[in-house]
Amino acid sequence: MSDIRDKSSCQTPPRASTPGSSAPVDTVLLVEDDDAIRLMLCSVLKMHGFPVLEADCRASAISLLNNHAQIGVVILDLGLPPSPHTTAEGLACIRMLRAELHPAKIIVFTGQNQESAALDAIREGAFDFLAKPAGTDDIIRAVRRAFLFGRKEQEMAANGITRMQLDARISDGLKAVRDEAEERLVRQVLKETGFNVYQSAARLGLKRESLYYFLKKFGIERQDD
Repeated sequence: MSDIRDKSSCQTPPRASTPGSSAPVDTVLLVEDDDAIRLMLCSVLKMHGFPVLEADCRASAISLLNNHAQIGVVILDLGLPPSPHTTAEGLACIRMLRAELHPAKIIVFTGQNQESAALDAIREGAFDFLAKPAGTDDIIRAVRRAFLFGRKEQEMAANGITRMQLDARISDGLKAVRDEAEERLVRQVLKETGFNVYQSAARLGLKRESLYYFLKKFGIERQDD
């Protein structure tokens, strides 16, 4: 399984044509300027079967996104050059992706004022966040959840629904936003499987014990007709 690394000049390139829509959306774009961290994340993702593309700045990330339609998830370090000690460049990257209506789910990776930075990123349109240093289980769980949300949104779009809407306010904090996203996803999958816990856990990429934890956490019970 190969990776493609774009480390060209960090000037925004012209938009290129994208591959045909038949390509599977299964690839993670890793945007991180620290070589050691990028190598670690790339290794973790590949070990779990994810194709990986790599970029080290906003321009190279946008170039890869414009040329690889199979990218479904972006792991984005907020501290990118030319301002690696602030979140300005990472947030600018999120705004650019949202302005171009790119469907990829963005997971921000931050170690700078984590709560504040993650909230800023979610306000701009990020899907989730990982705090440095993140454990392997947290990374893979976040990526799988992002891919699953992306697939559900595509299915809903086919039925005329543009995206999963969350009612939690950003002002309620990260936990409220994440909890509501998780609850909606769990309820949706349970509904699709007829409350089959085994099938639902498999779809969500969870152990059955973990799914039972979510059922208890959100007070979800089978509703008999």
